[in-house]
Amino acid sequence: MTTPLHPGIHAAAKPDKPAIIMGSGLQLSFAALEARSNQIAHVLRQAGCQAGDHIAIMMENTAWFLCITWAAQRAGLYYTPINWHLKRAEAAYVINDCRAKVLVTSSGLAELATSLAVDIPSVERRFSIGVVEGFEDLEALASGMPTTPIEDETEGMPMLYSSGTTGNPKGIKRPLTGKAFGATGVLEGLMQRFYKFGADAVFLCPGPLYHSAPLNYAMATIRLGGTAVIMESFDPERLLQLIEQHKVNRGQFVPTHFIRMLHLPEDVRARYDVSSMRYAIHAAAPCPIEVKEAMLAWWGPVIYEYYAGSEANGFCMISPSEWQAHKGSVGQPAIGPIHIIDPDTGKALPQGEKGLVYFEGAAPFEYHNDPEKTRAAFRPEGWSTLGDIGYLDADGFLYLTDRKSHMIISGGVNIYPQEVENCLAIHPDVRDVAVIGVPNAEFGEEVKAVIELKEGLAPTEALAANIIAYARDRIAHLKCPRSVDFVDELPRLPNGKLLKRQIRAPYWT
Repeated sequence: MTTPLHPGIHAAAKPDKPAIIMGSGLQLSFAALEARSNQIAHVLRQAGCQAGDHIAIMMENTAWFLCITWAAQRAGLYYTPINWHLKRAEAAYVINDCRAKVLVTSSGLAELATSLAVDIPSVERRFSIGVVEGFEDLEALASGMPTTPIEDETEGMPMLYSSGTTGNPKGIKRPLTGKAFGATGVLEGLMQRFYKFGADAVFLCPGPLYHSAPLNYAMATIRLGGTAVIMESFDPERLLQLIEQHKVNRGQFVPTHFIRMLHLPEDVRARYDVSSMRYAIHAAAPCPIEVKEAMLAWWGPVIYEYYAGSEANGFCMISPSEWQAHKGSVGQPAIGPIHIIDPDTGKALPQGEKGLVYFEGAAPFEYHNDPEKTRAAFRPEGWSTLGDIGYLDADGFLYLTDRKSHMIISGGVNIYPQEVENCLAIHPDVRDVAVIGVPNAEFGEEVKAVIELKEGLAPTEALAANIIAYARDRIAHLKCPRSVDFVDELPRLPNGKLLKRQIRAPYWT
């Protein structure tokens, strides 16, 4: 029988050990995290949330964020972090789609939170940390609750949102295990196996907790008895300071973090001792070879890469030494075999040929409220895909050549062109539109709109600026095009399908 692991176990053994250290210096011990998450779990039960119900969390990176996720985790709830950069309608869509009974926010997001009030009918209770009009004070409510666990603890689970076939985001939902609180999962096992996570881990999280990897790695670090160092926002020099100050030995990054650190002046980079770092783990976007080589030269052979998705259907990992022999690879599978399938014929492809990447032996998952997308992700054998294109070399190392067909990955953030195209398609001057990712030295990719104007209109810089501003008024700025190109006609097949590869090719040649 596996020994249960959760904050309460570590609070009993080492109550004063920091579970969370914020970049600002605030620290929360395991004893404090255990007490606070228990109190919030009692609040959630009194709010009517039972195992299998859903809550939404719209907060900046704070210690409270992780107290709330741990409360939901021990109460057997699904919890969905909301990207607080979203516009009102975008945030409301996610909250309604997951049918959250409870929304938790903070005073720093009061304007967005209050604007949502009339748009989220499924939400029965609204809580906030700090004062938000129309929201109950969660800190005050929790302070009156017991610090002991609720009677019916069971493991909950995050439900992150990706993109649906129509461009609307879709929740990636995995079945609850029904196991008693403290049961570890696949992620913790992989972190222990490959990155030696345990009670000695001091893990740095520079990314927003509303993203999958930052949240899951921070939660797993705490579950395994380590300390999670959470940056309120990313700053390259502050990151180096935190590594030196707290003797950080593990961290989870995206290539943009590396690029921005490498852009620091040489004397600034040399100012900080980063020799404590043992596992600098990166994923989420392709890392340029020259960037990874520069990081290896600076930090030493501690740069580890993995390939996975929020679907948790597969995991590839590559060590620094393996990468040196297989530059550009994302590694070998750690859970089950990989199959490369021709997307047109459905037949298996031999080594070296490019096709859809399928994982064998995946745990079940579904795209919430999108059975078509769910069906499309699986083969009859039970293999599943994230929709990425790649190939295997002679040693079984995977190389990715395209990401979810046309998904744009900018600074580690997934941007789905369909959503942006849907927005720009209704611009009064636009006849047709294609949104693509083009190279960006800092972010890997940036968003570009390629526009076919309505008859009689001439392309101008002013019109391009107007189109960008139109998008920024309607969708999150991170999704909006940073540039616009005009063409006489966009290439489409007779069935209406855009020839995205043809549109992208000139920018990537």
